[in-house]
Amino acid sequence: MTNKKKRQRGSRTHGGGSHKNRRGAGHRGGRGAAGRDKHEQHNHPPLGEEGSGFTPPAKVQDEILTVDLQRLDEDAPLLAAEGVATETDAGYRIDIRELVDGGHDADAVKLLGDGQVRRELEIVADAFSGSAREKLAAAGGEAVRSERATDTDTDT
Repeated sequence: MTNKKKRQRGSRTHGGGSHKNRRGAGHRGGRGAAGRDKHEQHNHPPLGEEGSGFTPPAKVQDEILTVDLQRLDEDAPLLAAEGVATETDAGYRIDIRELVDGGHDADAVKLLGDGQVRRELEIVADAFSGSAREKLAAAGGEAVRSERATDTDTDT
């Protein structure tokens, strides 16, 4: 088997085309970033986007876990049997931080008003959606903010 170097012996240009092609950088279209705005746009990122200027640090997002109201309404008797919820005279009292995986480590646990409510529930949470408050009140229940809830927690 012959190698490429041996094959090229006797050739004037060693596979580089015309002997004029290898004189300078003209055959390649220029040196460095030459032609970035004309004939080599596909080889370079757009100007002013990538790697230039100041990039602010990422904003720290609060970890907000959510629970649907219908899930609590359906599972209230089971949660009371497990000892997670307490049965009151009229219904059930549930602290939703105890239900969510990692609820005690999260910044906030929010109750969302998805579904229907048939039981009178007293829910302890850090934040409530507007529809969750309305549905709890309509069913005779109550929305109680926990001790960990801050004034900056918005109820939307």
